[in-house]
Amino acid sequence: MAEAQEYDVVVVGSGGGAMTGAFLAQLAGLATVVVEKTALLGGTSAYSGGACWLPGSQVQQRAGIADSTESAREYLAAVLDAPDRDDVEAFLAHAPALVAELEADDAIDFEWLPFPEYYDAPGRVPAGRSIQPTDVRRDELPAGVGDLVRPPVERDRAGEAGRRTLSGGQSLIARLLAGFLREGGTVLTELPVTGLVTDGDRVVGVAGMTPEGPVEIRARRGVLVAAGGFEGNAGERAAHGVPGDVAWTMAPRGTNTGEPIAAAVAIGAATDYRGVGWFCPGLEQPDGAGSFTLGFRSGLMVDATGHRYANECLPYDRFGRIMAEREERIPSWFVFDSREGGRLPAIAMPEGDPAAHLEAGTWVRADTVAELAERIGVPADALVATVDRFNDLCSNGVDEDFGRGADEYDTFFTGGAGPTPCDRAPFYAARFVLSDLGTKGGLVTDAAGRVLREDGTAIAGLYAAGNSAASVFGPHYPGPGAPLGSAMVFASLAVRHMRA
Repeated sequence: MAEAQEYDVVVVGSGGGAMTGAFLAQLAGLATVVVEKTALLGGTSAYSGGACWLPGSQVQQRAGIADSTESAREYLAAVLDAPDRDDVEAFLAHAPALVAELEADDAIDFEWLPFPEYYDAPGRVPAGRSIQPTDVRRDELPAGVGDLVRPPVERDRAGEAGRRTLSGGQSLIARLLAGFLREGGTVLTELPVTGLVTDGDRVVGVAGMTPEGPVEIRARRGVLVAAGGFEGNAGERAAHGVPGDVAWTMAPRGTNTGEPIAAAVAIGAATDYRGVGWFCPGLEQPDGAGSFTLGFRSGLMVDATGHRYANECLPYDRFGRIMAEREERIPSWFVFDSREGGRLPAIAMPEGDPAAHLEAGTWVRADTVAELAERIGVPADALVATVDRFNDLCSNGVDEDFGRGADEYDTFFTGGAGPTPCDRAPFYAARFVLSDLGTKGGLVTDAAGRVLREDGTAIAGLYAAGNSAASVFGPHYPGPGAPLGSAMVFASLAVRHMRA
């Protein structure tokens, strides 16, 4: 084994939570290293739109929206089921301070992002309260930073480099990385963590594997595990009842297989898998992968029996959970017409080439709904009746079956319009699977981000955030940016505890 390296803080992973923790630790004068399994930084965070659900901050105040810590508290009280109140309060109390601390640095800049929250509940802010990092050009970043950031999903899956302008999640990772390196931080890539190093009851580092052999990286103050969940591990998904499939997850391929979580469990860490995952309907690609899809502008989703089963415009996690309730819903078929010239009337990341979809059979085209039904293998009489019923509801302006168009989220992507008929031949059907943005069950932590044992005591020197930890929101997804916002807050709280 190579000689152990030593730092104050070791951060495992490089998503939004990990990089927030690393940046703040290094900024505070703690020698910090980021240990990343792959050659690129950012993980699924880099694929995201970069929305951060961080209520009550100066960014919302600048935008003049009706957000506050109190309204967020009211909203979460209405949405969450029996949450850990200490964790919720820690999240709410620290979110504004975290944003202020980040924006005090020239590397970080946020703006308000209009995007409705996911539940019609007291405390909801019209048009949402999420914020996002502003775009940054590659040539505005220190040399090499842009090249370390994982490209957008459609480019990454194709083996292409990132764009000249980094936006959303790429901007978040790039900005945090730029500040981290400026302060003297260290990044080690292509170094999978294989275990935790302990001294008595305390975690004092991580074990990893390099091409040259095993290494130890020691941590004088603490180890922060923020390496995503286990969505890329079929065995772990099955063991913890996570629906969907490894092929359909939005995590970068070959990542998030859960070894850091397992390493913590091996030394006695408690786990909570009840949150299960952050779900979404996934447009199946010709290669079998899934694509995160939202913002349906027209069309309707049917199951294997040819019937609708939910409001297609529900927030994606809520729709995904309904999809997971019945076997006949995976796969589903999204039926749409030609009003957008044969393009999918939704936002899919990536959408893929319609011609390639049609050739592969992940999309089907037909001149009539009955013919379409035969081609996708659902009962023709049922699908025709379903489409006719849907069109009648659209004509009347009210979806009496599932309420589509009644909520501000439903109409956000349609310019305020309600459901649109599916009546312009030729017709299309796109195959949909259950995708996810990651699992959300993992290590049990306290309000300081410390990993706990089954008896509630903290494992000294070990912290967790993001999808490596059980979510503060349980099985719910309050609004855009909830995964990133909570990961960032608890990573920051972990660093504060390490500094104390």
